[in-house]
Amino acid sequence: MKFVHQYERAINWIVAQCPAPDKFAHTYAGLTIWLLTAIVMKKKLSSNWPLAMVVIFEVGNEYIDRLAHGSWNWHDTIWDAVATLFWPFVLCFAMRLRPAIRG
Repeated sequence: MKFVHQYERAINWIVAQCPAPDKFAHTYAGLTIWLLTAIVMKKKLSSNWPLAMVVIFEVGNEYIDRLAHGSWNWHDTIWDAVATLFWPFVLCFAMRLRPAIRG
């Protein structure tokens, strides 16, 4: 449980640095994970791997939130997931549909 509380403190600090609500932090995190995964794994941005990593990290983040708070807050959890996954999914599928913009 020590990890959970340290993780929550780190996340709270990151969110406090953002000038907007925490959903923006989720959006930035999703895009950052998507891009870094593509770079590190040397995969195209339209590949499933970067997208899968965003999903894995978001599921892990929400599970840690659940452990830290003792129960699920479904409204917050769902909107956190939407904020995190929206742009990576949109951009990935746009790149698949439009060969001219593939990365």
